[in-house]
Amino acid sequence: MKRVVTLQDISCLGRCSITVALPVISAMGVECAIVPTAVLSTHTMFKGFTVCDLSDQIEPITRHWLSQGIKFDAVYTGYLASEDQCGQTVDFIKSFKTGDNMVIVDPAMADHGKLYPAFGPDFPRAMAEVCGQADLVLPNLTEAAFLTGTPYQEDWSEAEVKQLLERLLALGCKSAMITGYGGGKGKTGFAAMDSEGQTLSYSHTLLPVNYHGTGDIFSSAVVGGLMRGLGLREAGVIAADFVSRCIQYTSAQPDAPWYGVEFEALLPELMEKLK
Repeated sequence: MKRVVTLQDISCLGRCSITVALPVISAMGVECAIVPTAVLSTHTMFKGFTVCDLSDQIEPITRHWLSQGIKFDAVYTGYLASEDQCGQTVDFIKSFKTGDNMVIVDPAMADHGKLYPAFGPDFPRAMAEVCGQADLVLPNLTEAAFLTGTPYQEDWSEAEVKQLLERLLALGCKSAMITGYGGGKGKTGFAAMDSEGQTLSYSHTLLPVNYHGTGDIFSSAVVGGLMRGLGLREAGVIAADFVSRCIQYTSAQPDAPWYGVEFEALLPELMEKLK
């Protein structure tokens, strides 16, 4: 069985970050170890949440695992709480990177043209250093713009997205997949460029609702798919379809929570897709 380690926060309530990555990756038949970067009472869309920074635990965990000879088939990073944590994550990646494993970075830091409130203007530069270590980066359009110093806009042409992908690869990563781009009005999906410079894309209908944490579900499903031997496009398609299905299912529930999708009910469908 393949083994992944994910570095991101634990939001104790809210269906995002590790509380998404752990069940999704596990359901796909892949072991998922964790390095929590922080513990939050809820995700940041709730008011008055508590937070405990765990930066002081990353190096001791790294040191202990190295002493035990622990190895991973993939290192998968998500939400990192600070510029210092970005530096710690680069060190972690270098400690566990081999010629045979993968590094997958979801630069969770921005959406809808804005950085998350916790991040200052220098944070994208620190995250770009993490991306430079990756075999695959998974930003949304906003994150791709911030990482590459490209002015954000609401509408992107195919040529402009291709240029974004090329700029992401220039950071040092081998492949890039931009989410939230469907190539036309009423569409969403992804556009990607692999290590050989070939472009890949997929689109489906843009649903008229939004839920927090769907990006984490997408990235985690991509990681699981890659670990199960799928190609980049195939893993992306399974992940995009799963997120769309989760949104459809959740929006049809009369008592659906506002803070995240009910992905748990559909994990059997995701597992079936892998057969």
